[in-house]
Amino acid sequence: MPPDTRITAQQRLRLRAMMLAADGRTNDASYRDIAMALYGERRVMSEPWKTSSLRDRVIGLVKGGLALIGGGYLKLLRHRRRP
Repeated sequence: MPPDTRITAQQRLRLRAMMLAADGRTNDASYRDIAMALYGERRVMSEPWKTSSLRDRVIGLVKGGLALIGGGYLKLLRHRRRP
């Protein structure tokens, strides 16, 4: 069987993180709690939370995950064309 070329390994990891983040948010976890679960407490505490790049990343993951849940997952089923 040929390898699945619809998504790359990096995209697969990001999709997984999106789903974990969205799941945490729907279960009333704060963005900081989600960041600690995904990246570890030590990394989250290493910089001020309000200006942290991790905070922005987690917010983006939650938004992306909620978009997938809202129907955006259908794009994953489409086969990417090679340029």
